[in-house]
Amino acid sequence: MTIPQEQFDDLLSRTALAALFYYPEIAVDDDGPNLQNDIAYCLEPVAGIADEDAERLRVAIGRVITNPTAHRSELLALVIELAPPPAE
Repeated sequence: MTIPQEQFDDLLSRTALAALFYYPEIAVDDDGPNLQNDIAYCLEPVAGIADEDAERLRVAIGRVITNPTAHRSELLALVIELAPPPAE
């Protein structure tokens, strides 16, 4: 299944928003916001992607949320790899 570029753009926007509001003090097992919920929210636009690719994105998104400066290029490279080529 090919995921349109717009959905990958939405994934990147959601990841940026999650990174902006990330607080390391939030426990993973709280009922409120947590990293796993943020990652799931970021992945919603590409829900139909293959499981292997979803896992790669899950890891990259988690890294970007917790340390955007160190890991954003990794996520961008992965999105470029997985997104369809631009229409000419």
